[in-house]
Amino acid sequence: MTIAITGATGQLGRLVVEKLKTKVPAASIVALARSADKAASLGVQVRVADYEKPETLKSALAGVDTLLLISASEIGKRAAQHRNIIAAAKQAGVKRIVYTSILRADTSAIDLAAEHRATEADLKASGIPLTVLRNGWYTENYTGSIGGALAGGAFIGSAGNGRVSGAARRDYADAAVAVLTTPGHDGKTYELAGDAPFTVADLAGEVSRQTGKTIAYKDMPQDQYATALAGFGLPAGLAKAIAGWDALAAKDALFEDRKQLSKLIGRATTPMSVTVGEALKALP
Repeated sequence: MTIAITGATGQLGRLVVEKLKTKVPAASIVALARSADKAASLGVQVRVADYEKPETLKSALAGVDTLLLISASEIGKRAAQHRNIIAAAKQAGVKRIVYTSILRADTSAIDLAAEHRATEADLKASGIPLTVLRNGWYTENYTGSIGGALAGGAFIGSAGNGRVSGAARRDYADAAVAVLTTPGHDGKTYELAGDAPFTVADLAGEVSRQTGKTIAYKDMPQDQYATALAGFGLPAGLAKAIAGWDALAAKDALFEDRKQLSKLIGRATTPMSVTVGEALKALP
């Protein structure tokens, strides 16, 4: 069985490839990437596949049995890009697709969900056996801000006391590998999230505990947070989007307590404290 992974050079894709190599022969894994050079270090077969160039996709998927479609990174272009690869998968005779979507894509008010809803619909319409992995927030989405919080003495945001059921990126990678390498997942949709929800104030408290410094969480109105992010150099559109996600997080949009992720991977999800410790060690 040949398994292909889109976005194989991304953070999630690389983890999936490395973990997959411990379960199946490397020769049966195909890394799909826009740049063959960037994928060369993965130690598996590499094929160039560009979402924007449909002519590259059918040949890239030739002989592939199972496709892990890791959602593309270009917000606003993803539905169309995914549609291209779904069409190519059907032409190439791919027998099964596993797709990484977003938590509760069918009902979520988070604007990112719209493209995922469209892709889920396109996948179902394709007739190819499908498994949907609706990934919740990565804890790394927050720990990536630790350096700035240490420099400024506080985390900032608009998440209030909203509970975030975050999990480490490797937890989601393990879920993908489990679904790719074990039977019984066709037709299923999994809502994946961490076992132990936390607030951003909890995160600040954990950073304080591990560093011995007092790091606060400063909650602010959504528009002020967007302005602050833009002031840090983020594009205005992205700053507004992030602030909007935070405001929805305040309403528990990122909370999920069914623990389907830990059930799927056969272990507890990575505690936020562990991910914080890893992020601190990685700081310069």
